[in-house]
Amino acid sequence: MKSQFDRFSGTSRYITSAELRHSVNVAAALGRPLLVKGEPGTGKTLLAHAVAEDLGQEIITWNVKSTSKAADGLYVYDTVQRLQDSRFQDQDVGDIRKYIRLGPLGRALTSKEQKVLLIDEIDKADLEFPNDLLHELDVMEFTVLETGDEHRATTRPIVIITSNAEKELPDPFLRRCIFHYIQFPDEKLMAEIVHVHYPDITDKLLSQCLQKFYWLRDLDSLRKRPSTSELLDWIGALIAAGIPPKRIAKEIPFMGALLKKPEDLEAVEGGSRARRPW
Repeated sequence: MKSQFDRFSGTSRYITSAELRHSVNVAAALGRPLLVKGEPGTGKTLLAHAVAEDLGQEIITWNVKSTSKAADGLYVYDTVQRLQDSRFQDQDVGDIRKYIRLGPLGRALTSKEQKVLLIDEIDKADLEFPNDLLHELDVMEFTVLETGDEHRATTRPIVIITSNAEKELPDPFLRRCIFHYIQFPDEKLMAEIVHVHYPDITDKLLSQCLQKFYWLRDLDSLRKRPSTSELLDWIGALIAAGIPPKRIAKEIPFMGALLKKPEDLEAVEGGSRARRPW
């Protein structure tokens, strides 16, 4: 039987480092949110899904936007629907509880079973958003002001929060989190990741793809370096088109799957020619 510090061990489709597994398990054991940072495409969002899959739990996702408010994650009072029902007089509008809609955090806190709560890209919201979550994430309880109903979690959810480091998060919020920065995979780990998605890929094709991929990432002139997800898309396109490894040794077919900015494409096709490894 696994101990509380050794619950998450990864899945067959999500390759993790030992350090990341330890961070997940420590956060779960201490009942603290796990704040995960890393460049786009390093699997921050997929981590929460892997944790839910490995532990056999339901995942609740809160996709944070620039307009998101912390209170909406707890619940929303649907005053518009109540007003409409009162106009047509075909509904009993006296019970306000019928018009309370729990948000992602509210559902996670009121669930009788432990859930995995993903708060995705928290740095997209305004600076007050993390601070407004401090109390609820700390004590795992909230009150519905319109009814006076108090809810306290009987089982603390496993909370995973992702950030692309677009904004600095406030210190009081950071103090309440376990932090992990996902380092970009080295070639050995990346090869394992590729094999998970393309188990039949040949060693020659994989070697050529990784050589070109890491060469691109090392170019200082790139504004957006290709990520893991873009590498997987690129390899998928190469395999679907039947591109042989010897062609990849001489050029980069379907470069648009790797590079998404016109200036990056121009840099590789033009100014970086002298540094090409072929």
